[in-house]
Amino acid sequence: MQEPTHAQSNADPSLLSERAYAALRDRLVTLEIPPGAPIDEEAVTRELGVGRTPVREAVRRLALEGLVLVYPRRGTFASAINITSLSDITDVRAVLEAHAAARAARLADPADAEEARALIVELDVLEAAQQPMMELDARIHRFVHRCCRNPYLAQDLDRYLNMSLRIWHLTTDRLPPLADRVREHRDLLEAICRGDADTAGEIAGAHVTAFAAEMRAAL
Repeated sequence: MQEPTHAQSNADPSLLSERAYAALRDRLVTLEIPPGAPIDEEAVTRELGVGRTPVREAVRRLALEGLVLVYPRRGTFASAINITSLSDITDVRAVLEAHAAARAARLADPADAEEARALIVELDVLEAAQQPMMELDARIHRFVHRCCRNPYLAQDLDRYLNMSLRIWHLTTDRLPPLADRVREHRDLLEAICRGDADTAGEIAGAHVTAFAAEMRAAL
């Protein structure tokens, strides 16, 4: 097994765990690790070079979020996707995303505004390919979650976002082009930059509802 480098061994353990979590989360969400597939923790440890403890901590976190299932003496597996839960997820997300966006507009600091403007630039130059657009969509959602300055709200939002993204990736070949939907975030980011909480909340809630309606139509 590849041993962690000297720099990695001296790194903040929480950063290593976060790196392992993000890597596994993205593979689960994009279905690179398909539902029901086993997760080889030893292989992940070797690939990321972060040691066993960060990977195990990441797996525990993913289990709490419902993305993986851990069976004693059997191993860890990607959880199944419950398509019928989309309406319930959307019902919660539309309210929480709107609340988070309104908070983000009220609480964003100059550094947040600068990051929002950088995301707007990315939106303006992004080619209309499904996968890159969805990756940027997820990054914008997570940016808003961070800016809402409520770790409990952000944690729940990330969980529901991940569930929605898995359903999206399962139905992507049946969905209409993403360009118009993702570029709705431009108005959201501009509202956050100018501190317009009402507009930010309205746009975020409507975006979630419209996106889910397109996925339901494709099922």
